[in-house]
Amino acid sequence: MRLPPGTRVLDLACGSGEMLCTWARDHGLAGTGVDISSVFIGSARERARELGVEDMVSFVHGEASGYVAREPVGAAACVGATWIGGGVAGTVELLRRSLGPGWIMLIGEPYWRKEPPDQATVSGSSGIAQDEWMVGLGKLLGSFGELGLDVVEMVLADGDSWDRYEAAKWLSIRRWLDANPGDELYGEMRAALPGRFTGR
Repeated sequence: MRLPPGTRVLDLACGSGEMLCTWARDHGLAGTGVDISSVFIGSARERARELGVEDMVSFVHGEASGYVAREPVGAAACVGATWIGGGVAGTVELLRRSLGPGWIMLIGEPYWRKEPPDQATVSGSSGIAQDEWMVGLGKLLGSFGELGLDVVEMVLADGDSWDRYEAAKWLSIRRWLDANPGDELYGEMRAALPGRFTGR
């Protein structure tokens, strides 16, 4: 995003904080990540320590859906979690509330390549409902213009890179299950794995 060093970034639904931590290390950016998962926030803080950027980034355990930065930031992001604002339009409005002059916004959003034929296809694609995502890249890009935004950059996942992104989660889930056998979320997390494993 060609942000100058020192730019403050807000990352809503930041997950394990990898983006914010590596941007701090590689580009001298600073900022705050917010996520509802205490597991993710713990991982994010640990990652900041590993990369030596704990004085540049902070992580807040809380609802990203209502979070507004105390002071305006130069960049605001929500990657893969626009459900926090009820979709793209609501998330754009939420991010705008934290942005200062000369801002840039980063949104990561899935879309249907074609209309899913049934709910089984939706569920098999990690979706909830057919209207959860827009149909076609053109419609998604056009929605930003309708919201008064200019699209200035795009990174598009292909089938292989999307599969790598999704598959990379499986080992993390398996390790979490091994470390948290009594957790109340164990069953839900276990169901997120694609196969039945009997051990490591």
